[in-house]
Amino acid sequence: MKAKQPLIPVTLLTGYLGAGKTTLLNYVLNNQKGYKVAVIVNDIGEVNIDADLIQKGASIVEEDKDSLVPLQNGCICCTLKTDLMNQIIQLATDGRFDYILIEASGICEPMPIAQTIEALSGITGDKKIPACAKLDNIITVVDAYRLVTEFGSGNSMLNKNLDEEDIEALLIQQIEFCNTILINKTDLVTPEQLAEVKAVVRELQPQARMIETQKGVVDLEYVLGTESFDFEKVYSTAGWIKKLEESENEEHHHGDDDDDDHDHEEHEHHHHHDHDDDDHDHDEHEHHHHDDDDDDEDEDHSDCDHEHGVCHHHHHHHHHGEGEAEEYGIGTFVYYSRRPVDRMKLEDFAQNWPASVIRAKGIVWFSDDNEGAYILEQAGRQITAGFSGEWMATAPKAQIKRALASDPEFAKNWDENVGDRMVKMVFIGRKMDKAKITADLDACCVDPVNVKKINL
Repeated sequence: MKAKQPLIPVTLLTGYLGAGKTTLLNYVLNNQKGYKVAVIVNDIGEVNIDADLIQKGASIVEEDKDSLVPLQNGCICCTLKTDLMNQIIQLATDGRFDYILIEASGICEPMPIAQTIEALSGITGDKKIPACAKLDNIITVVDAYRLVTEFGSGNSMLNKNLDEEDIEALLIQQIEFCNTILINKTDLVTPEQLAEVKAVVRELQPQARMIETQKGVVDLEYVLGTESFDFEKVYSTAGWIKKLEESENEEHHHGDDDDDDHDHEEHEHHHHHDHDDDDHDHDEHEHHHHDDDDDDEDEDHSDCDHEHGVCHHHHHHHHHGEGEAEEYGIGTFVYYSRRPVDRMKLEDFAQNWPASVIRAKGIVWFSDDNEGAYILEQAGRQITAGFSGEWMATAPKAQIKRALASDPEFAKNWDENVGDRMVKMVFIGRKMDKAKITADLDACCVDPVNVKKINL
């Protein structure tokens, strides 16, 4: 029997334009030993400038040119996903290489790329897709100076135009989904500014390995052959999720709709009725315009805006608990209510969203829809919301009883009047006025209408 071909490891480099990905890639190629490395470079323009810079910087000669594969005129996280998959298969089965480095376009989000590569590891069980590659590492390169500008100085980018607001949201997505973070260009900021940058990054992504660098110089043991990537682990380590998870270990306090007490948050154990909690994508729409059609699990919901310099994707969502940590003014809190939100009031609040809030995400119950749960997501000034599934309260009584019997956390949060309906969001920001944000959100909440008591 023919021996099974080992999976070729892949390191994915992400980070916004100018962060230093190409510099890092050249450094790795010039200093790595022991690997026969193939490189895939994604650039949006008709001319793949990064590929040219890598070829020159890494001194790739004519006979080795096949080791550098440019993918251009699109993003490998959406429009070029099939091309990326085919190139990885070709390089992995060629026999000449034992490692692949991918430099993503600066406007790509890492999670869709990771899903593409993971599909090549054999986990899907689809025999039509060869098992030939595995993700070894996702590195996000962060420009320390840029983060000082965007987060350290009063979120200055929030006051600029739409393009830059999109960029801020993208930077957050890149930081949230990785297992290694390189804080690059540390020589361009002061020690105090660097400490603040690290505090912001750590609040957004509390568990990834963080390394300070200048000009992409880093110990290669943190780049190649790390065996450190685990999709589910990386996916669940975003700061907003970790902050919500922390409240699971706190004592649960129950009151009769005590909406003013937001310091003892309750675990939002959201059971979607007739939907897969973890695997479905969500429609997202700017500024709270909602679509009540649930998305097909296997459909690609990608929206690339190359003119604005950013790709938007629709994400998986987990929902968990809360914590509070103050460092350099960076703090978090969880807003919780068992009263629904009025869409128009929330729309008005969103028009004046606090500039101090860097990231907010969570589950929302709208007053005009007692059946559907929504995910509200904010990064910078980009605010989106999407249908997430139906509340378990809308399910047949037998199904509710099974959920209550099988899941103690869900049972703790079940309310005999509103079921599992709730508003629960984590806020991450810099010098936030928690009391005012809480009061403003309380003012968006209204008494529920046409909600029947659930007699089980």
